[in-house]
Amino acid sequence: MSLFKHPKHEIPALNTASMPDLVFTVLFFFMIATHMKEVPVKVNCRVPQSQQLDKLSKKTAVSYIYIGRLPGDKSGHMAIQLNDRIATTDEISTFIASERASMNDEDLENMTVSLRADKDTPMAIISEVKYALRRAEALRIHYSAEQRKQTQIGH
Repeated sequence: MSLFKHPKHEIPALNTASMPDLVFTVLFFFMIATHMKEVPVKVNCRVPQSQQLDKLSKKTAVSYIYIGRLPGDKSGHMAIQLNDRIATTDEISTFIASERASMNDEDLENMTVSLRADKDTPMAIISEVKYALRRAEALRIHYSAEQRKQTQIGH
């Protein structure tokens, strides 16, 4: 028998009482930090198809312009939508200025205008929009398209 008794060393259980507080704090942070921008599209846009597409990497630096027909409009007139309102090409420079004012410095460097136009939009309207964007010094333009379905020959 030994003169000294060795105490048993046990690892105490992990205290998880503060875990819900931590989870809700992280959840609250992401709810505040996440910027979700949902704009209802008021114009009908059937975008053209393409075989080779690139995705936009930083969506917070993207401003959207939609071109298409208004629902129920039989005249064939194309409308331009900036965010959630119908506008003219003269209002594009004001739109770009307001979009720049709402962006942080990193997004300003990567600012891109996504042009989502109906496939039947006359090139004259596209040219007017591009010219208005050039005047507003918004030179990075992305054209939206859908992935073309690959057809297999001989099957």
